[in-house]
Amino acid sequence: MKKATKFAALAVASAMALAGTTAVSAAHAASCSTNTPVTMAGTIKPEIQDQFLAAVKAYNASQNCYTVTSIPMDRNLTFLQNITPMYAAKHAPTIMYTLQEIPDMADKVMDWNSTPEGKKLVGLVSPGLLQAGNVGGKQVGIPSTAEAFGLLYNKAVLDKAGVNPAKIKTRGDLEAAFKAVAASLKKAGVKNSGAIRFSAIWWSLGAHFTNEYFTNAASTHEGRLKVLDAMANGTKTLANDPVWANYIATFNLMNKYNQAKPNLTDNEYTLAAADLAAGKTGFWFMGNWAEPTLLTDNPKGSFGIMPVPMGAKAGTYGNDSISVGVPGYYMIDNTQSTAAQRAGATDFLTWLYTSSAGQHFVVDPAPKGMNFIPVYKGTTVKPSTFMASKIASYVDAGKTLEWMNTYFPAGGQNLYGASGQKYMTGKSTAAKYAAELQAAWKGATKTWRGEKVTN
Repeated sequence: MKKATKFAALAVASAMALAGTTAVSAAHAASCSTNTPVTMAGTIKPEIQDQFLAAVKAYNASQNCYTVTSIPMDRNLTFLQNITPMYAAKHAPTIMYTLQEIPDMADKVMDWNSTPEGKKLVGLVSPGLLQAGNVGGKQVGIPSTAEAFGLLYNKAVLDKAGVNPAKIKTRGDLEAAFKAVAASLKKAGVKNSGAIRFSAIWWSLGAHFTNEYFTNAASTHEGRLKVLDAMANGTKTLANDPVWANYIATFNLMNKYNQAKPNLTDNEYTLAAADLAAGKTGFWFMGNWAEPTLLTDNPKGSFGIMPVPMGAKAGTYGNDSISVGVPGYYMIDNTQSTAAQRAGATDFLTWLYTSSAGQHFVVDPAPKGMNFIPVYKGTTVKPSTFMASKIASYVDAGKTLEWMNTYFPAGGQNLYGASGQKYMTGKSTAAKYAAELQAAWKGATKTWRGEKVTN
């Protein structure tokens, strides 16, 4: 692993370790003569929408200086497709949350270091976790949490099948585990059961599963960026890449043992979570953001996370690691908001991450909290779930993979997800899948090399 990649992983580890070392007081004032409205585009994620809105309600009740309101976004549209018309209509939201589109928004949003309050919040985050939110030396975004994705599992189901996740080192081991789980569930008479739930959700396939290829494409950060260079240049032939072959083989394996037929509708996430929680399947390719839902469905359950071992040989790069990174960054509009609104946006996020009340919404497990892994120093509320402890163990051991999807072009994951859906449902071939990804990447702006997106 290259030094820069190691640093990013260590930054997550240090953020977790330092979470309780600095006492931070809430910044917001309790009383003001004028109440300023502050809007936010959507919520952080739909699966934690209720918890986030509860936090907003609690913040609003804690003071009378600002009133934060969430504006619903169209989930069928990309971030830019939602935001661009709002800017054109002079109704830009004060707070926005995104990842890939950060370079597109850099000239429209506030530098967090431009105000004392914003700079103070930036100072609570390890440098490695700020990197993707820094454009041209401006800290235009601050992180929400650190997240991980890979194969989630129901510990009780795996225990009953005699499967130890720690012993799954290769793709062959993974198939053996799938067979054991499927046989165990069938013997137990569990209806509609299967080894793994491989969801045909566009964002899961387009951002997260495709990352399994790009993050394993090279063992160094620079090597992975060179793969992105080649994709953007149109000189990369995926069919000739042995890592791509492993990716397709793993895709096929997971689809072969899929518990359910591919479901492209909006209810797939809810249904898949319910089936893993109920023990109808042993594995689910997803991220730790699903844990609140799983624990709501099964409060007594233990749900872990493990790598997706794509290589056929033990020791293949990435076989023993999970993808860990920042899922998104908060940005504050700087072109259509007032100074008071920007102050209110900063105050709300400061309250959320530094006050005891806010931290409980951030860190506590479902149904009250968002179950986030804290990345702001001074956090006194600690993660307490089984999955959070597993993520911490991977981070502590340096067994993390880079989120290359951070560098995906704006809207790209939608295209990659659609191609993955066609392949999963048998409407495409592996060759066509590869060709579609190559075509979608060709001509992409190399934001990872400092190139600026032209509107």
